Amino acid sequence: MVKIQIRLNRRGGSHGGKGFTDSTSDLTPNIAGELGITVVPLNVHFGSETYRDGVDLTTEDFYRRLSQCKTLPTTSAPAPGTFAEVYDKLAKQTNEILTITISSKLSATYKAAVDGKEMSKSKVRIEVIDSLSAIVGLGLIVISAAKAARAGASLDDVIDVVYSSMNRVDFRMAFDTLEYLRRGGRIGTARAFLGSALKVNPILIIRDGITEGVTRVRTRAKAIDYLCDFVTSFPDVEDVAIEDAATPDEAKILAERLYSRFSKDRIYWMKISPVIGTHVGPHVLGVGVLPK
Repeated sequence: MVKIQIRLNRRGGSHGGKGFTDSTSDLTPNIAGELGITVVPLNVHFGSETYRDGVDLTTEDFYRRLSQCKTLPTTSAPAPGTFAEVYDKLAKQTNEILTITISSKLSATYKAAVDGKEMSKSKVRIEVIDSLSAIVGLGLIVISAAKAARAGASLDDVIDVVYSSMNRVDFRMAFDTLEYLRRGGRIGTARAFLGSALKVNPILIIRDGITEGVTRVRTRAKAIDYLCDFVTSFPDVEDVAIEDAATPDEAKILAERLYSRFSKDRIYWMKISPVIGTHVGPHVLGVGVLPK
């Protein structure tokens, strides 16, 4: 689902950076704009109707429609040709492109990115990395890569940053239900958390590229406590990210608590995109950490 393309070694010899990612990185327009990251939408399908994620369908409109529909929408990754077109466009500005995708165990996007590389008519160097992550975890990997590129790092150095971030990034997502994950086929080993007679909030992660359950808490308040304690358990971090789908008040509560520990400029606010929302539902709250 997600790729980032870091533009390096601008023609003329100087270094520069430009990120290219799709909408499932959950980066807001402000974050993407600040870091020079171009966001390319995936597709959401309501029956025969197709919408470009965040372009033809806003996040607010999507969750409103999701709550009213009887049949879950479906999603699709960019076609290989879309990747090839972007590669060719960027090749007019750069000699090197780095692509980072969502876990290949969750999406066909990694294969599409590789196939798009083969279809590209450009002669520039193109590298593709499977992040084995998604959502807020992938977002933080993308941010770290974009920062390195903007600072003038070479392509090989940015690749090192990506792998380092992949090894360090950690995140937790609090759900009110796993039904969306189950119906969308993305539940992974968290399936063990299904079937409880109790109203609980499962806490999930993505480990080795697949969804995995961590624990369950009884109330939403305890879920927020858990997420806060998770972040503050790290002695020092490069960046922190908070994201929600349709519960901004909960995200604000979590942010206010984290501001007492971390400066505001180190905390990114993200929004669960319609494509991701299709698989997780409207009441997901998450945090991500990139430890030092």
